[in-house]
Amino acid sequence: MFKAEKFIEETINNLKKEISGKSLIAFSGGVDSSVCASLVNKAIGNNLVAVHVDTGYMRKNESSDVKKLMERMGLNSRFVDASKEFYSALKGVDDPERKRKIIGEKFIRVFEKVAKKEKIQYLVQGTIAPDWIESGGELRDTIKSHHNVGGLPKDINLKLVEPLRDLYKDEVRNIARELKLEVSERQPFPGPGLAVRILGKANPERVEIVREACFIIEDEIDKSVKKGKMEQPWQYFAVLLPVKSVGVHGDRRAYGDVIAVRSVESIDAMTCNYSGIPHEILDRISTRITNTLKEKVNRVVYDITNKPPGTVEWE
Repeated sequence: MFKAEKFIEETINNLKKEISGKSLIAFSGGVDSSVCASLVNKAIGNNLVAVHVDTGYMRKNESSDVKKLMERMGLNSRFVDASKEFYSALKGVDDPERKRKIIGEKFIRVFEKVAKKEKIQYLVQGTIAPDWIESGGELRDTIKSHHNVGGLPKDINLKLVEPLRDLYKDEVRNIARELKLEVSERQPFPGPGLAVRILGKANPERVEIVREACFIIEDEIDKSVKKGKMEQPWQYFAVLLPVKSVGVHGDRRAYGDVIAVRSVESIDAMTCNYSGIPHEILDRISTRITNTLKEKVNRVVYDITNKPPGTVEWE
């Protein structure tokens, strides 16, 4: 049986031996990176530099919230706005595997700049077991290349440290609870961000559409959970599809984008079932999305696919 308290003690001791200089942690503000940052911070203190990168593919207000979280955690932190670089790197790219690999390499190049400036030798990542299992290798098929595994460039010149590599999400959450981290129950958010919630080209205009739709879905579900209308899903978000649909606004024809609502229940991210969101809540989500994005989105659909055969994210 997994014991979080024992894992924490052993990991901190191991990190003190493994890391002999300054380290940089890729800090997204999610459960994995927050647990990693907390453990390494306890091991080496201010020799850890937590770096949050705004890729331009973050959720609404995400980067500002993460900056405040780093402060509350007492981390030696840095913030990098690299949105223009990421948008430029993904211009014209619509293949999901290429997106993930480009984003993975771009992250590393940003981290290398910070590391060179601050004379850092180690890169800490919140990689967990599903990341490398789905990324394939040896006898495993590649389901999708996680940016922190399959997206890593071969010429990376930083030493990787991955304290959570053999753990699953439920175990990481147990550690977060033991550490009393405020993000222990936060829903997962993919490293490539909204870029993999846009099927097709992830340009700034389409990012704005899916960002607002994601915000609406999260807001409506969060409010419904607080009112006791439904159970808290494991993960819930919007996907912008690469198709357009005929609709009607008033008495005129409309031709707009389609948003898919995705909400799932899971424990370890290896399998999941779609959430049974009550119809009244789906109705509010659909109405709010089409009203808020009136000139852009005119149809909302609900994804009822389990994993397998689907995955949690669409890309």
